[in-house]
Amino acid sequence: IWGNHSKTQYPSVQHAHIESADGSRMPVREAVNDDEWLLGEFVDAVQTRGAAVIKARKLSSAMSAAKAIGDHMRVWWHGTPEGEFTSMGVMSDGSCGIRGGVVYSHPVTVKDGVITIVQGLEIDDFSRKMMDHTADELFQERDLALSLVGLDG
Repeated sequence: IWGNHSKTQYPSVQHAHIESADGSRMPVREAVNDDEWLLGEFVDAVQTRGAAVIKARKLSSAMSAAKAIGDHMRVWWHGTPEGEFTSMGVMSDGSCGIRGGVVYSHPVTVKDGVITIVQGLEIDDFSRKMMDHTADELFQERDLALSLVGLDG
């Protein structure tokens, strides 16, 4: 997941894989074999999952958020397996083409409690557009919040 925790978040499968019960791995794009669905309906479903949970359960999606917090804490404590990464909201620093200054979900590795943004990932044009869109939203939110307390962004 790249970006903001909102409808603009972007669930890229460009570097994702599926691991079968026997331990073999396959790229998600190869396994699904339907880029139109992956770049359309799948992205929309992930971006609106919070609202879908609320609609289906008629309750808050707080348990989903609590599970995500628990998952993050487990990875932060135990680290990511060698050669793998996860997504976490961290302070942007210019990595992956996202200018510094907002908390943005980046691909990260974790070792001994240290979170490091993954460098050098290939980012295709569609992903760049989606990543920039969610970054723009975060900077707008940051600037609005700062203006409310009399500071400049």
